[in-house]
Amino acid sequence: MTIYTFNVIKVFFIMALSAFISLALAPLLIKYLYKLKFWKKEPRKKTITGEDAEVFYSLHKEREVKIPRGGGILIWISVLFVTVLFFILSQFSNPWWLKKFNFFSRSETWLPLFTLIAGALVGLADDILQVLGLGKYAGGGMAFTRRLLIVALIGFVGGLWFYYKLGWDTIHIPLIFDFPKGVNLTLGFWIIPLYVLVMVAAWAGGVIDGLDGLSGGIFASIFSAFAVIAFSQGKADLAAFSAATAGTIFAFLWFNIPPAKFYMGETGILGLTSTMAVVAFLTDSVTVLPIIAGIMVIEVASIILQLLSKKFRKKKIWLSTPIHHHFEARGWPAHQITMRFWLISVVFAVLGTAIKLLG
Repeated sequence: MTIYTFNVIKVFFIMALSAFISLALAPLLIKYLYKLKFWKKEPRKKTITGEDAEVFYSLHKEREVKIPRGGGILIWISVLFVTVLFFILSQFSNPWWLKKFNFFSRSETWLPLFTLIAGALVGLADDILQVLGLGKYAGGGMAFTRRLLIVALIGFVGGLWFYYKLGWDTIHIPLIFDFPKGVNLTLGFWIIPLYVLVMVAAWAGGVIDGLDGLSGGIFASIFSAFAVIAFSQGKADLAAFSAATAGTIFAFLWFNIPPAKFYMGETGILGLTSTMAVVAFLTDSVTVLPIIAGIMVIEVASIILQLLSKKFRKKKIWLSTPIHHHFEARGWPAHQITMRFWLISVVFAVLGTAIKLLG
């Protein structure tokens, strides 16, 4: 068996195992979250600018009642469990192939695993505040500026590791100047502020968490794309990590599709968006990240354009933002919006992956 064949088996096996472990843990987590009554008392009533979110509230005033947050715990706990499991098993000398399944490596997976756990724990703290009805943010929880600073701090720590420990200071721009290879742009120390900026931008993309199954399907396509890119670069450990993440998200979706048993919450959103940014850097795919995560870019852009229109034109462009709520307000069934956004997300992920592989 060649090392290439073994790595293919490794990636797919870890992906499947992660999914099965998540499926086994999910009923326990759901039971515990319902026991804790881990849900918000009522949906968000205010926009980020302090206005009444009348359209959003009318659409969600009944749907979100008594459905717990915190479903994202399933994702990061499962990824952590699988990572630690294979690391422990790799300490045994027999059978020989057991060592090869370990994907916990300094150069490829230390940083994304740290980011996943750090971001998820911050998100969990925010979920707890929202459930308790504490905080000053529009939807409850940590103030926007505080969350922004924490995300930036996680990005800064990661950027320091990326630059000083991994010695990385370039980004690849595909297709331009030397078609189709593209060029490598050396940034030196400036890779660190870029790292922070991408981390914050990725976190902003977390606005996709608004309908049953929506965020899970989008994240699954994104991390599957990065698994393919990492594998094509010979980074089997990072490919396995990305595949494990995608596998747990597939299992999460089993319980999150309509009618949802739980919602992802900030513990999932913050952990996954932060990790997405890290994996983009480790695969040198930062310049195609806006394509792979294209649906997130559209969602964030809809909010920005709405705010600008309200400020300068004194009227809305869409009935509600992010834009999936606009379609919801127009009368589209929630499951129809979700599935169509999944399809668009898959197309973006395939397109971004193809452009990266061309380079």
